[in-house]
Amino acid sequence: MAEEVKNISERISKIASGLTEDLQVSVNELTALGQSMCFDMRGQRLADLSLNMIEIIDRNLYERTCDVRWWATDASLVDALTNHSPGNCAHASERLGIILDSYTVYLDIWLADNNGRIIASGRSGLYGRVIGANIAQEPWFKKAMQHSSGDQYFSGQVTAESLLNSSQTCTFSAAVRSKAGKQTPVIGVIGIFFDWKNQTDSVLKGVRLSDDERSRSRLMIIDDNRRIIASSHTHNHLGERIELKTKAAQTNGYTILGKNLIQGYLVTPGFETYPGMGWLGVIEQHLPTTDT
Repeated sequence: MAEEVKNISERISKIASGLTEDLQVSVNELTALGQSMCFDMRGQRLADLSLNMIEIIDRNLYERTCDVRWWATDASLVDALTNHSPGNCAHASERLGIILDSYTVYLDIWLADNNGRIIASGRSGLYGRVIGANIAQEPWFKKAMQHSSGDQYFSGQVTAESLLNSSQTCTFSAAVRSKAGKQTPVIGVIGIFFDWKNQTDSVLKGVRLSDDERSRSRLMIIDDNRRIIASSHTHNHLGERIELKTKAAQTNGYTILGKNLIQGYLVTPGFETYPGMGWLGVIEQHLPTTDT
């Protein structure tokens, strides 16, 4: 009898041990599945928020491409380039100043002749070194001079412009043509300087994150060379490179950078006739400690 009880006890112990091992395997699998679902849900949300962020930037820059082509046909600018009289140049500067009073997203607007000399500026009182400066070697000037039609424009990278007190700007340009025609000879170039820092700061602050989420997140706009051109972290500098692990052939998604760090991203889709610059909206977020 004692031997039978011993055998039954051993069998019960083996069964219990097997159940414990099976249960632990199941628990581990469920835990891994739960973590994966958590990462997927949060990662997709960050990608969606990145879309909203870069989409606002794209729409904003699209409007700048319309502005520069429209203002290139302004009669006062055509007159100043046709006849470089002090009166005409002063009138062109006055006209540019009026435009800037209504379009507060710009730092300044410049008008340059075919030699690259700036003859008019909307904020010459604020930026005293602009009038008379030569920008013939600037990419935005060279590109505009090569345009074959009034429908064309140039959209530049984000830079710090020395003549604008090293302010961060994104420059758009277009050719100004005689008699404001689409195919007439080029007589100069208009350059408009988007107030990049202030405008993108506003966009980043407008992303819908709770205070807790924002404290655990870094929001960024990244250019096509994987350099930071806007960031919610003030210690990030213009042009600083970032580790960005996008998945091949995917324009949006997320990457797990560490045990508790997710990076959601989306490549610019462009807007209307503006194809975008290959820039990305990126949001990095640390998971809260309760999710570890």
